[in-house]
Amino acid sequence: MEKKTEDDETESWPSRDWAELTHECLIDILARLSLVHRWRGPMLACKSWLNACKDPSLHASFDLETRFNSEAESPRWWSPEFERKVDSMLRSVVEWSDGSITRIRTRHCSNGALSFAAERCRILEVLSIKSCPNVTDVSMATIAFRCPMLKELDISYSYEISHESLALIGTNCPNLKFLKRNLMNWLDPSQHVGIVPDEYLNACPQDGDAEAAAIGKSMPHLEHLELRFSKLSAKGLISISEGCLNLKYLDLFGCANLTSRDIANASSNLKNLKEIKRPNFYIPRSVFHTERYGHWRLYDERFQTDVFRI
Repeated sequence: MEKKTEDDETESWPSRDWAELTHECLIDILARLSLVHRWRGPMLACKSWLNACKDPSLHASFDLETRFNSEAESPRWWSPEFERKVDSMLRSVVEWSDGSITRIRTRHCSNGALSFAAERCRILEVLSIKSCPNVTDVSMATIAFRCPMLKELDISYSYEISHESLALIGTNCPNLKFLKRNLMNWLDPSQHVGIVPDEYLNACPQDGDAEAAAIGKSMPHLEHLELRFSKLSAKGLISISEGCLNLKYLDLFGCANLTSRDIANASSNLKNLKEIKRPNFYIPRSVFHTERYGHWRLYDERFQTDVFRI
């Protein structure tokens, strides 16, 4: 009896043409992959796979944040070339989505791409655009007027967005409950040096109280607010505590202009507050130039003004 070899057994299996998979089968497979994996793999395989990758059912979300979080921040991300690549991806996915996108999470996009998305994604509920140096009030106004269903907004480290945008968003997006407006660590920017352009690091927004006033006046339904390293003062914090009575979570880490007393006074208005992140660090005496004014520390210790301990 003739014995089959291993090669014979291999050859006996019928050949498969993956390009002949039905569209429905392809969609089921592609739905299990992330946006980046689809972009780098199946889209390059063949025309039928590329067409399947454009199916609107796969594009209810545009999420690059997980990819950014998986890598160390690079100076390359702050280049015009990188911004153009992100813009290209965002525009493509918006077109393919047929208006079905409810979540956009990305970084380093531009005004043009964001406005393009806002015009076509009327049911957008989540928008995270951290570290976007070229996103300004222009595109944020489009978001405010075109995306009234917005529930969550993250504009951390996007310094060209002003308090005017916060007021517009708050007024036109009544369902907004989550806001993140964190700034880079301007007290110790060493972690950003060599990565973030120096001119951008030095452009840290100074109008913390104006932003706080806009939040307090126009966002009464906020439940989660992050303002890390904001330059707001006690006045700004009071504006928030009087206008955002539904707050459950408040992050004030790095807010060097606030004292413990300021926080206690303001938080007394927030009956629903469950967690608060305090500045909770010690500012070096050199920051306040207190070497020649040691008597102020004695005053602070006696009357507990907490001028030096944040």
